[in-house]
Amino acid sequence: MDYDDALNRGLERAPDIEEADSRYEVPEASVRPEGNVTVYQNFQATVDHLARDAEHVLKFLQSELGTAARIDEAGRARLTGSFKQSRVQNAMESYAEGFVRCSECGLPDTRLVTENGATVLKCDACGALSAVPDA
Repeated sequence: MDYDDALNRGLERAPDIEEADSRYEVPEASVRPEGNVTVYQNFQATVDHLARDAEHVLKFLQSELGTAARIDEAGRARLTGSFKQSRVQNAMESYAEGFVRCSECGLPDTRLVTENGATVLKCDACGALSAVPDA
């Protein structure tokens, strides 16, 4: 058996791999108004899904939405001001794109590490190191 035959046979036996986007999605933000505050009810669940530090995500949200925010005792983010669900969702998608998904392979199997004094995104799937935006 020559190389091409062996390669074709191996490819036929290999399982089909799904697209990376279908494997990983940011949970839909559940927000509701409460006076002059918008409460991001499933903030802690979203942070857990992203496998990131809640304070880091909150800092990004504050910057992205241009507001003050805090995490209450129930793990909800309380954002000062009125924000539509779509705006909060878009901010979380931006966070995932910059701080969770690998820029090389697109997988979410990453972690934030410090290399030579700079915070970078290290992909456990492909080994890539990527610069991250300032949070």
